[in-house]
Amino acid sequence: MDYFIFPKPRASLKFKRTILISRYFLTESIKMEKNKIHLVNPFNYKKLFKFDLGLTDFGGFWIPIVNEIPRFSGMNYTDNFGFQWNQFGKTQIDSKTNKLSEKRLLAQLDLLKLQLDGNSNILEVGSGAGRFTRVILENSDATLYSIDYSNAVDTNLNNNLDYIERLNLVQASIYELPFEQNSFDLVFCIGVLQHTPDFSKSIDCLVDKVKKGGKIVVDFYPINGFWTFFHAKYILRPITKRMTHDYLLKIIENNIDWLIIFFDILQKLKIGILNRFLPVANLKLFPKSLNKNERREWAILDTFDMFSPVFDKPQRLKNVIKMFQKSGCTIDFAGFVDYEGGSSIVIRATKNIAST
Repeated sequence: MDYFIFPKPRASLKFKRTILISRYFLTESIKMEKNKIHLVNPFNYKKLFKFDLGLTDFGGFWIPIVNEIPRFSGMNYTDNFGFQWNQFGKTQIDSKTNKLSEKRLLAQLDLLKLQLDGNSNILEVGSGAGRFTRVILENSDATLYSIDYSNAVDTNLNNNLDYIERLNLVQASIYELPFEQNSFDLVFCIGVLQHTPDFSKSIDCLVDKVKKGGKIVVDFYPINGFWTFFHAKYILRPITKRMTHDYLLKIIENNIDWLIIFFDILQKLKIGILNRFLPVANLKLFPKSLNKNERREWAILDTFDMFSPVFDKPQRLKNVIKMFQKSGCTIDFAGFVDYEGGSSIVIRATKNIAST
């Protein structure tokens, strides 16, 4: 028995929801044949079934369904991200004039070379507001399972209603993914691993869910040298990560204007290297198409993203390569990937056929 979701009623979305539900019932029998991925108890891999406003394995395990999304987690170390994406749910979603998310993800995944069709199942771990969720759904016919540990899944749902027939949202931990082993053709995890408590274990959990011969793609914050930690983020984080989310956001909003001015001055004076000591996001990486107000909003969002996470653990590339190899993967690519607005360290790997 597969589990499919559709959005909770909202006054402004009633008409769209009526259409989507009609399409849902018309296609349900087809999806039951095509969709081979079942939600399971992450501790014993027994299949879950709808029961009493939630899901159960009829063996004592039960989790609630809230807003039509299964919730395998409550409050946790990612609450800052839930707060962040519910505050800035639309900020980084692509528009007709700004395709930064699409350009970034296509470059990181090398998506155009992946063989993905309507029979493919993809797992996204750490979806946030759904900026990359939408990219996958717009650029493939695959079925997407999108996981986030925070309640940002609600924002993702609202941002991607048009693709609800191929989108399955779940709130769950990377360490307790509610799917059977060796299930997915592609697993990707973008902007997440450095914010998990155990980097190596996180990789193991991702690899577990990829089919043998399937692909896995991740990015992460790199350690480029001893100077990596000589940065305002790492100097101030011991204080800022202990602040309440509302208080930290208020401080950022009250200071962002002069921080933007100082950042731009240092760039014009060609001493932008000093900007690493300003408590503000790297504005150089923002899309050039942003107007003044949009640039300010992005600056607030990314600065909050810098200072609020409980964990921020950059890694050396060679060490992460070894983690993947130890998990039973062959490295297809490991290095910097450039895209409009920046670059990031990416690993693309294939799960070995002989993996246990």
